[in-house]
Amino acid sequence: MDNKKNGLFWKNGVNFLVPFIVITSCFAFWGFANDVTNPMVKAFSKIFRMSVTEGALVQVAFYGGYFLMAFPAAMFIQKYSYKAGVLMGLGLYATGALMFIPAKFTGMYYPFLLAYLILTCGLSFLETSCNPYIYVMGSEETATRRLNFAQAFNPIGSLCGMFVAMNFVQARLNPMDTASRAQLSDAEFEVLREQDLSVLIQPYVYIGLVVIALALLIRFMKMPKNGEASIEANGESTENGENAGAKKQKGLITAIKEICSVSNYREGVIAQFFYVGAQITCWTFIIQYGTRVLMAEGLTEKAAEVMSQRYNIIAMICFVCSRFICTWFLKYINPGKLLMILACGGFALVLGVIFFTDVKGLYCLVGVSACMSLMFPTIYGIALEGLGENVKFGGAGLIMAILGGSVLPPVQAAIIDVKHAICGLPAENISFIVPLICFVVVALYGFRSNKREQMPQL
Repeated sequence: MDNKKNGLFWKNGVNFLVPFIVITSCFAFWGFANDVTNPMVKAFSKIFRMSVTEGALVQVAFYGGYFLMAFPAAMFIQKYSYKAGVLMGLGLYATGALMFIPAKFTGMYYPFLLAYLILTCGLSFLETSCNPYIYVMGSEETATRRLNFAQAFNPIGSLCGMFVAMNFVQARLNPMDTASRAQLSDAEFEVLREQDLSVLIQPYVYIGLVVIALALLIRFMKMPKNGEASIEANGESTENGENAGAKKQKGLITAIKEICSVSNYREGVIAQFFYVGAQITCWTFIIQYGTRVLMAEGLTEKAAEVMSQRYNIIAMICFVCSRFICTWFLKYINPGKLLMILACGGFALVLGVIFFTDVKGLYCLVGVSACMSLMFPTIYGIALEGLGENVKFGGAGLIMAILGGSVLPPVQAAIIDVKHAICGLPAENISFIVPLICFVVVALYGFRSNKREQMPQL
């Protein structure tokens, strides 16, 4: 293959390396938002004296925004361009982040949920724009590798989010434990709540300002309008195909019918739903799980929460390293087969999380992240194979599948809220049956994908 005609960053003689780098930076920014937010389930529960289930509404609002905005984002991109979609996403991201300021002054929980919803509508625009944009920035043969490479920078942003959450939120919140907060008078509680909310909103305000700066940078950069396009001096583009400019935009209903007729795609959406559910439950409730384990070893509640977040950071480091390693393995192993192997590994480790009641279970939970590293972009890449010009709408459907991160955490939270032991195991342990089921679904998708790949081509 001539790399200057088709390759990892080349397509039809056009080099997409610089646009690839710029768009890949967005992956880190939504990774930051995702993982500065996961520990907030525990933080909001303490600040507003709520149950774990009520605190998990943060994830309902957060990932609900992905579901609500995915197809509107795809229609917007279809009408305008990937670049316009990226700019809209960054604008909504910044708006939602800055809404934490008025939410704090209300002193109420639900305005924060609204801010999260708007912020993640922006993230939905970003993911709906950036993932297929990366997908088409080179040959289709290298698309899954390119997606995995770009997605490798997502957990770098996640690590930054976890670090900020641990050092600038959790460590600075009032050390009073949950039981002591419940004994405060209303006046004392309001003073404490105001102090804690002032700490909690700071990372969102700062990232909102940084995102505005990024949006301005992209707005004035030379960027291709579409993945198939050649870059012109004014930052817009023209298409290279023989029918370029004459193609009619396909209607939403027609596109949905076409992509839903592809079994590989339908199953990919289901697998993505359960994968995202597994990821968010493991990364959110490692705080509750670790707090129980570490308090049993003698730590105070606050110290246990901070230490649990350190384990979460170690898990993300494993995730990052595994992403690069598994991306290299994709050169030699079929994506479906590798996906199946990793899902089976995740299943085995979650069994350890459930049945170990000491720190060994926490080690297993850290190890799960290494198995999850490849899953999102690999499912995404496999599911989009063969969709052709329907990639934009196909990508939107896969982003809607992120709804799994909204639906499944409250299910696990409800199990944790049972409080007492079930079958002799703590409720925090039993709750991990939720990601256990998720890995079964992902393993089945990997198996079926690998089987399809091995079938003779007709």
